[in-house]
Amino acid sequence: MAEIKTLLFATDFSKGSARACELARSLANTCGASLTLLHVINEFSDRNARKLSAEVYERLAAEIEKHAVEDMETFRERYFKDMPVNTEIAVGKSHEEIIRQAKKIGADLILMGTQGRAGIEKMLMGSTAEKVVRSSPIPVLTVRE
Repeated sequence: MAEIKTLLFATDFSKGSARACELARSLANTCGASLTLLHVINEFSDRNARKLSAEVYERLAAEIEKHAVEDMETFRERYFKDMPVNTEIAVGKSHEEIIRQAKKIGADLILMGTQGRAGIEKMLMGSTAEKVVRSSPIPVLTVRE
């Protein structure tokens, strides 16, 4: 059985992520693994970014990042305040950044919650968890909302 020494927990701060916290905590404690919390800010599409001036784009990006940092701190305090965790904020396509960050820290497992989308919503929105599962060379554990 593979040993889990480093765990990456990707979160979008949703109910699905909150539910997965229990498992992330339990795995980290049971395995004695280091735990990194990751939130990915999705980049604006090229088409949308071209409509904004550079100054407006930079202000908006800074504001979004500021709120992501605040949300990460609130999430960490709420669910992980009694244990050591690392936190990361990345910008890019969620599934690509999750895998990139997992490789960067040498994660043995990626853990993430799912929102349980179905039907037309899943077809239109896609599923970050599904994309990570399909393309990650690192094992992925998903927890349904």
